[in-house]
Amino acid sequence: MNRRMLRRGISNLMVGLMIGAVVVALLPLFFILLDLVVKGASSLSAEFFTETPAPAGESGGGVVHAIVGTLIIVGTASLIGLPIGIAAGIYCAEYPTSRLTWVTRFVADVMNGTPSIVVGVFAWAWIVATQKHFSALAGSAALAFLMIPMVLRTTEEMIKLVPNSLREAALALGYPRWRTSLSIVVRTTLPGIVTGSLLAVARVAGETAPLLFTALGSQYLSFDLNQPMAALPLTVFTYATGPYEEWHRYAWAAALVLILVVFVLSLGARLAIRQKFSLND
Repeated sequence: MNRRMLRRGISNLMVGLMIGAVVVALLPLFFILLDLVVKGASSLSAEFFTETPAPAGESGGGVVHAIVGTLIIVGTASLIGLPIGIAAGIYCAEYPTSRLTWVTRFVADVMNGTPSIVVGVFAWAWIVATQKHFSALAGSAALAFLMIPMVLRTTEEMIKLVPNSLREAALALGYPRWRTSLSIVVRTTLPGIVTGSLLAVARVAGETAPLLFTALGSQYLSFDLNQPMAALPLTVFTYATGPYEEWHRYAWAAALVLILVVFVLSLGARLAIRQKFSLND
């Protein structure tokens, strides 16, 4: 009886410690969100989402240029990075013993640990300095560079979960190797791949350092990928370090909008995970 009570007491203690660790981990996020809502929600309005910035020092205006710029830059980065990352992940999972696979994994791990500001400097040296002007396309390339290794590793791990018996069954039916990978394996792991892709998009959507060296930012609404373009992270940085109180309020509001965008993408990833498990059931 005493031994059973001791085990139960230790179990309850460990569960309590884990719950405490979860609470400690969530408290900073809670206070950040609370601070953003308190300081930024009051500045949200229809004008905020539909108008361009007012002249410096004047009240009014909005950040539609930054919202549109973020959608364009991150969308273009996704068009560049997601196909490359997914294709590389499929290859690494389907040909694990290849020498190219080993090199690809090593490079992906190094890229995952590379600071984003280094990627920004790299993009500036190879794209901006070559073109002799800043551009949204350079910013998209920098974000795609950050996105590729995350998508690659996620795709590879998802495909590794597919049992070999499924591949062997498809090959026994006469499917070629490439068709087995695309039609059977990728289709089975599609929710997981979508989840990894959404998380990668959410991760790069809040990056500021690479865009400082590439897209630069702008006070105007622009759709030209070959010109400087605004983005929400750049707008938050500019307004937060500016000398005007109106800018500071708009910085909090823009940060809140950026957090909401990341939240929506993360929620989409969670829904994709739930769909994956429902399909498996």
